[in-house]
Amino acid sequence: MELIKPGVNVDFVGKMKYAMVLSAILIIIGIGSIIFHGGFNLGIDFAGGSIIQVKFSKNITADQIRASLQSTKLANSTIQQFGVNEFLIRTSESFSDQKILAANVEQPLTAAFNKDYEIRRVEVVGSKVSADFTRKAIIAVIFSWLAILIYVTWRFEFRYAAGGILALVHDTLIVIGAVSVMNMEFTINILAVLIFVIGFSINDTIVTLDRIREIVKRNPRQKLGDIINLAINETLSRTILTSLTVFFTVLALYIFGGPVIRDFAFAMLVGTVVGTYSTVYIACTSVMLFEKLQPSRMKRK
Repeated sequence: MELIKPGVNVDFVGKMKYAMVLSAILIIIGIGSIIFHGGFNLGIDFAGGSIIQVKFSKNITADQIRASLQSTKLANSTIQQFGVNEFLIRTSESFSDQKILAANVEQPLTAAFNKDYEIRRVEVVGSKVSADFTRKAIIAVIFSWLAILIYVTWRFEFRYAAGGILALVHDTLIVIGAVSVMNMEFTINILAVLIFVIGFSINDTIVTLDRIREIVKRNPRQKLGDIINLAINETLSRTILTSLTVFFTVLALYIFGGPVIRDFAFAMLVGTVVGTYSTVYIACTSVMLFEKLQPSRMKRK
């Protein structure tokens, strides 16, 4: 299926400066938001704490639940409704002990709502576990970047690999920034989105970089800027179709998936758009930038 007719020649390279300014603004806004909020709004996966899922058999509001818990350790907890009369109570307190759970959850809820509720799930993450999880999450993201850098350098050239990694760092920063701007919890689901964005973006990037390499082999004397424009235009139809397929799928999750996965779907939407954008305006144009910076070391294969 050809969404873009052959022969189209959009000057992407000519807009490179504007794209870099836009990217810089988005990254600065994200970093500014993180500083403004005093860091990430870490979920219990990374900060430690408890999640208690409660289902009520009659209509209850979050304010009523919050009022019933005022004299307990859950007084400052976050209460989120999802589904019909079902709530998630998130707290930084650890309720691994059944007696503490009964004193702070079961007894006050029973006093306020009788037995018209059911505790369906209690998840507890200790501080040591969350710290270890945070460390491993950071290592996982960095190692994924390094593995891609090594593979693309071996498969293509270092300038292609550097452009691809630059795009991945760019995508990761913008998704993290968007999460912070929306003041969403940074949970294991958001970490999964970052891994997805890394995979999605590099897959799209590799296709376009490979087309650049093919054209360079055929026309070694042609200007690199013209080659990059040609490669992006030739793969544009495939890029748009792939990205739109993922985008509309995730959009359906965002609209119909409910509050529980809404943050996850939102981050995925941002990652899909940014991953597509970075393939065109960050990864490919970075190849040209690296050649301008170090022309004597570049050798076209």
